[in-house]
Amino acid sequence: MATMTDIAKLAGVSIATVSRVLNYDETLSASGETRRKIFEIAESLDYTKHKQKATKKTGKIAIVQWNTEEEELNDIYYMSIRIGAENRAREHGIEISTLYELDKIAQATIDGILAIGKFTLEQVEQLKEIHPHICFVDTDYRLNKYDSVVIDFVQSTREVIDYFIAGGHTNIGFIGAEERSEIDGSMNDPRSVAYVEYMKERQLYAKQNMFVVGGRFDVPSGYEQMKQAIEQLGEELPTAFFVANDPMAIGCLRALSEAEIAVPERVSIVGFNDISVSQYVSPALSTIRVYTEFMGEEGMDMLIERMNGRKHAKRTILETDLILRESSK
Repeated sequence: MATMTDIAKLAGVSIATVSRVLNYDETLSASGETRRKIFEIAESLDYTKHKQKATKKTGKIAIVQWNTEEEELNDIYYMSIRIGAENRAREHGIEISTLYELDKIAQATIDGILAIGKFTLEQVEQLKEIHPHICFVDTDYRLNKYDSVVIDFVQSTREVIDYFIAGGHTNIGFIGAEERSEIDGSMNDPRSVAYVEYMKERQLYAKQNMFVVGGRFDVPSGYEQMKQAIEQLGEELPTAFFVANDPMAIGCLRALSEAEIAVPERVSIVGFNDISVSQYVSPALSTIRVYTEFMGEEGMDMLIERMNGRKHAKRTILETDLILRESSK
């Protein structure tokens, strides 16, 4: 069985650092890359932490996904959040019920709801009627009565744009999609909103450089939108693109390759999420790393606190890291 000593030797850090990272000690000054390395080594060694003592109150929690089960299989982002939440619940001896349809929740006897994804206000009201203990992961409704765990999309987007500008880029495009709820309407993706606001602030915004359509955040969507950008803009094609997630960015790389447009010599690409395949595509994809499993773990911890009597709502914003590889300069 692997130990913290084994992990420390491979990571080149102290046992104390390994312990603090694996226990999510926020006071530790270790870099994001060091934390990531420790988690990856722990996973490769099949390291298992000693189970924590169960909280004073156990029960059953419904994990509710906003997308369908089929869509989740094609979106490692939300799947990873769910896995992190489920693992944390098991550590506390809590029973889990994972659901993809809201009407099925009402049929279950539960002690709390972890809602993963983008829910409409109508859906939020439905969830509230089922149980008052709710924690939302990946959506911040700015409603004081609800707990939420989100990543800092605004700062992440600004970091990418600042990186491009520092590299001499001023013609910077964006490729993304609208996030649609199962029940009604669409919601703006926070990355596209942050892109528009910051590009305007830097006096660099050009509407024709923004490609956002309804649909999935997947490889075909990124491929089609980059093809559209190439056809529409020609020689005016931006020298850099911020792409809403890695699968879309991989589609963009394919479209640019087919058009014989060099990456990063002519066009730089930065994606979002840092899925495992990103470092293996050619050129290796620069991206924003999101600690998705930690998002799920944090959400579950907050929900358990609610179950144990915490009365006031909490909002947790998690950091991201810009990972530079071969697709940008």
